[in-house]
Amino acid sequence: MNNHIRDGGVFIFVNRDQNIMKILHMEYAGLVIYHKKLDSGRFKLPGFDEDTTSLTIHWNDLMMMVQNVKIKSRKLKQK
Repeated sequence: MNNHIRDGGVFIFVNRDQNIMKILHMEYAGLVIYHKKLDSGRFKLPGFDEDTTSLTIHWNDLMMMVQNVKIKSRKLKQK
């Protein structure tokens, strides 16, 4: 990754289950970490090559990832 956080780079980390996202970026007073955990559903991530170590996306795409969540289908148990 040749991006630098002091140059405006934003780093996004998503867990394997895609229900927790952490966003790291620099503001005027220092580093900020945003943490979002979904009670249900998964973050809808863009397609990417798993051999790639980084992915460049636009700010609007990041906001769509945070706001647009895939709902997991639940199977109801019969009583």
